[in-house]
Amino acid sequence: MAHIDAGKTTTTERVLYYTGISHRIGEVHEGTAVMDWMVQEQERGITITSAATTVFWKYNKEDYRINIIDTPGHVDFTVEVERSLRVLDGAIAIFCAVGCVEPQSETVWRQANKYGVPRISYVNKMDRQGADFYKVLDEIKEKLHANPIPVQLPIGNEDDFRGVVDLIDNKAYAWDPDSLGVKYEEIAIPEDMKEQVEEYRNLILEGAAEENEELLSKFMDEPASISQDEIVEALRKATLQMRATPVLCGASFKNIGVQKLIDAITAYLPSPLEVPPIKGINPYTEKEETRKPSNDEPFCALAFKIATDPFVGRVAFFRTYSGEMPAGTQVLNVNTGKKERISRLLQMHANKQKPLKKVETGEIAVAVGFKQIRTGDTLTDLKHPLLVDTITFPEPVISMAVEPKKQDDVDKLAISLEKLAEEDPTFTVRTDEETGQTIISGMGELHLEVLLDRIRREFKIDVNKGNPQVAYREAITSTVRHNEVYKKQSGGKGRFAEITVEVGPAEDDVRGLQFVNSVRGGNIPKEYIPSVEKGFRDAMFNGVLAGFPMYNLKVNLLDGSFHSVDSDPLAFEIAAAQSYKNACKNAGPTLLEPIMRIEVITPDEYIGDITSDLNKRRGHIDNVASKVSGQVVRGQVPLAEMFGYVTTLRTITSGRATSNLEFSHYAKSPRDIIEEVLYKIRGYVPTF
Repeated sequence: MAHIDAGKTTTTERVLYYTGISHRIGEVHEGTAVMDWMVQEQERGITITSAATTVFWKYNKEDYRINIIDTPGHVDFTVEVERSLRVLDGAIAIFCAVGCVEPQSETVWRQANKYGVPRISYVNKMDRQGADFYKVLDEIKEKLHANPIPVQLPIGNEDDFRGVVDLIDNKAYAWDPDSLGVKYEEIAIPEDMKEQVEEYRNLILEGAAEENEELLSKFMDEPASISQDEIVEALRKATLQMRATPVLCGASFKNIGVQKLIDAITAYLPSPLEVPPIKGINPYTEKEETRKPSNDEPFCALAFKIATDPFVGRVAFFRTYSGEMPAGTQVLNVNTGKKERISRLLQMHANKQKPLKKVETGEIAVAVGFKQIRTGDTLTDLKHPLLVDTITFPEPVISMAVEPKKQDDVDKLAISLEKLAEEDPTFTVRTDEETGQTIISGMGELHLEVLLDRIRREFKIDVNKGNPQVAYREAITSTVRHNEVYKKQSGGKGRFAEITVEVGPAEDDVRGLQFVNSVRGGNIPKEYIPSVEKGFRDAMFNGVLAGFPMYNLKVNLLDGSFHSVDSDPLAFEIAAAQSYKNACKNAGPTLLEPIMRIEVITPDEYIGDITSDLNKRRGHIDNVASKVSGQVVRGQVPLAEMFGYVTTLRTITSGRATSNLEFSHYAKSPRDIIEEVLYKIRGYVPTF
């Protein structure tokens, strides 16, 4: 995991080569990388979809199997990082030695923290002009609030970088460029580094000594008596408990340092057997249960990715947490409550497949032949169901209208969009009720561009597209009390429901509906309360101002009444939907717009033009810092003002500056922007 262009795929290609999986090194810039198998990835030189593979490695005379997922770095494809971290046991955070800790590095680090994933860090591109290993260490501390423990120091820098000093075994290694880095040899530690090596090695020994009393007494009496295995064990313990991240360095493109990185994966990252038991809720008893990582436990797995394979159709990538499952087994999809037969099992190597007879604890495999499995579904043994926490995904921030160029393709387009939305939870499709247009939403312009390119190539459909639109959200600013009576009498059994609610904004950290039931004395029977909640939840998809989804809402159900004959769940659901519309109109409705974090790296002479341009775009500059590569401008800016920014930036700086955008939060739009948006949508500005 890393920021875009830090070298994730380049490093993975070297891992495949040195482990004997590939017989030649694939290069991203040549479009020959095994892991970047999509046509769009090869053309653009970026990773778009996460690719899984399995490699084997011998370390300390033991054989290891390593499942690797190579993820994208671009913020538009952050869904791939999110779902991979949810199911993996460890991560390699790759940092560019020149760029140090970049914006997306911070995002993926936060995602790893969220899922409690231990990680090691690898400082890549040590051969580049401006590379600074020690600056990266400082930024990992400052920006990521982590505890980096360097286990290697670089020998040389930039063009002179030729190897590393391993601080654990206190030896230096240099790589042979003629053998494509396959051969490396032990060399003497350079004289000018001996003092520095001793200083950093003592820090590791000191840290290891803090892990147990026996090592502490050894450290006090004779530090040299602490063995290499004891240091590794202590550092491994701190890594697994996420109190430290071992830091290595190398230059993957120049084939330096990768074998030592594979050693570090086996030395410091957890095996599936060392991961805490998975927790979940038994849907029958509604009690929490755990499954230990063992083949003797009942089968439990989480589907983390749905994809469409041109040869076998829909496939589901899943991670097995416990038990084993032979191919052809029937499993329970706990989320839908339906049985699924997994007719075939495959192991993936990028887009190539290898059939499996069965899957065991800790393995990542692909299921074929199911009817309805979605991203985040739990698959379990039929007799031992367990609902595991699903994966949470960020919301789309940008929308676009699409239509097929040929009338005959209308149905084909709908089917293709449905398939893509199934694969990618951050891609949504809806039909605008007023215009009848098909609106697609995603994480950014590049995200939608790639998906439309896939529709053209994979489904052979040419589409017309509208200009990108911002995915606004609605909110209310005040709390109101509202009474709603729903009556329907049309001969025979009628419908009746009355509710009194207090509707207002939810707390800042709450997303969606915050529902509180304060009804006392049975004025509304208990069986109707969930219908009231469902009515509000469903109604929130359409805001009262412009039809955008409501960001969050707090509903306190205070009182109500019912009719012994005419009341039913549907009546209370309709009453809730009507109450939502009428109450929100009087609660100060407003629009929220997505605010993006921006980082621009530019030569010094353009700093004034860039900050001036960002100010015109309603941007807020947080800070301007100096780096080897120039000045770094960081700030926040509304997404609505950023369409076409890359072109403008190239014009201002003669193509010498680069920028990164990532979603930060939603904020209230200024009044003139709200009026402008409402006028575009409705043709007038409603007065609520």
